[in-house]
Formats: sequence, C-alpha cells, structure tokens
Amino acid sequence: MSIQAVLFDHDGTLVNSEPVHLELWNAVLSTYGVQLSDQLYKDLYAGVPTPANASDLVSRFGIPTDAVVLVEAKNLETVRYLKQQSFPLMPGVAQTISSFHQLGLKLGVVTGASANGVGVTLRANEFESLFSLTVSGDDVLRSKPEPDCYLLALERLSLQPEDCIAIEDTEHGLRAAAVAGIKCLAIPTEMSRHHDFSLASVVLPNMNAACEYIQRVYLDGAREA
Repeated sequence: MSIQAVLFDHDGTLVNSEPVHLELWNAVLSTYGVQLSDQLYKDLYAGVPTPANASDLVSRFGIPTDAVVLVEAKNLETVRYLKQQSFPLMPGVAQTISSFHQLGLKLGVVTGASANGVGVTLRANEFESLFSLTVSGDDVLRSKPEPDCYLLALERLSLQPEDCIAIEDTEHGLRAAAVAGIKCLAIPTEMSRHHDFSLASVVLPNMNAACEYIQRVYLDGAREA
C-alpha cells in the first residue's frame, strides 16, 4: 500500500484557529446582543464553513439580518485578524510537513474556508514552496461535508483517490474526504472530540502520531512489498 500525496485540512488540523474563530464570531454577534459559549460553539459550529454557520445563527437566534450580511462581517473580522498575525500552528505540523516533503510526497491543503487564511499560513511559515496545491471553499460551489473540494484536488493533482490520504479534525471534513473515496486520518481537537469519526481509517491523538502512522502503514509497507 503506497500513497503519492497527503491532503491536509487547514483550520483545526494545520492551525489552531477554532478558538480564534469563536472570538471573531462573538465580535460580530455582539452587535446583535448574541454571544456563543465555548460549549455551544463546539457542539454546533466548530469545523463548519462560515456560510452554514451564518445561516444557523440567523435562524437559531432570530438575528434581524440575513446570513450574507453575517458572512461578510465575519470575513471582514478574519481579514483584520490575519493582517496582524497568522493562526498558530498545531503541534508537530512543521516537522510533519518537512518530513513528508523530504520523502517526496506531494502536499496539498484542502479546506472549506477561504483561501486568504491558508495563504497567510503558508507565507508566514515559509511553506509555500512545499505545497503542490491549495483548494479552498472559494474554489467550489459546495463546501465540506460535500466532496467537491477533494474531487477538485484529485483533478488538479491528476491522481486517483487511492493515491492520496487526507488528514482532518472534524466530522464534516472527514465525510468530504470519504465521499470522494480518499482514506482519511482523524485528529480530534478539543472543539471536535464529540464528532462522529467512524468513517476514519484511524483516529489519532496528534499530528506527530499521524506522521508516524503514514510512514509506517503507507510508506514503509510499500517499500517492503
């Protein structure tokens, strides 16, 4: 069993952005007298694309505006944040990316979020030259949990699903990869531990464990075959 590419989710997988997104959502919602608790955000909104979250917020809290307005406000808050700093990397990410690159694997970011955040992450950490592609929610009509972003990644890489493995932190992302036919490793975070990861090839505690797993199962095994 061998692979040619590793496809990383961005928020919650490469970067610890979910606590920041909660703060940014609350900055937007404060205008309407609404605030999300940590638990409610974990239960309903972590790992879900901004448009879907906006629609739910308008409906759930009776916010007197439409989802498009909330999306624009949240995106503006995110842009302001990213002009000052990048999202912090998750532990083990830099070492894992370097290791996979040295092994000759193609690397990609496949996210349901906008391309801006990914671009800031890659530039701030000098990862740009290490990645073969980025697919964001801006590139597809249907974001995760639909498979469109992963299908587009396969098309751009000219690879088959069995040539790739994905790494995700949420049920939505995992389902997108699985429906596209791509095996997926799950690394739950504090925000997503309650999600259903039954579609994952394996559930692992952190990125270092994912790196070791891929080397052992998909690379070392292929060399021994």
